[in-house]
Amino acid sequence: MNEITLLKYTFGLVPIVAGLDKFTNILVDWSQYLGSGFQELLPFDAPTFMIIVGIIEIVAGVLVFFKTKIGAFIVSGWLTLIALTLILSGNYLDVAVRDLVMAIAAYVLAKLSS
Repeated sequence: MNEITLLKYTFGLVPIVAGLDKFTNILVDWSQYLGSGFQELLPFDAPTFMIIVGIIEIVAGVLVFFKTKIGAFIVSGWLTLIALTLILSGNYLDVAVRDLVMAIAAYVLAKLSS
């Protein structure tokens, strides 16, 4: 398996699994990552928001498999937005750093897929 294929499977499968888990919370209660200030801005409750997030993540992961360049750019941007949200909340900064590193790797996949 070459490096591009490995990145493609990583950034295809991980968003799909994380997105599906937004419906079940088997891996983690995802709503804990929403800062209280952010939750107050939402027009609906945190679990509903997480389901919307899950759908976006599933679509992004599927796109990585079928339209790698576009999907990888979306995953990169999405991970960056998640990291910025965490940084602005002042919580889970370790997760924010990890997401920024993954965003860079997804960006590299998009550039290599040209």
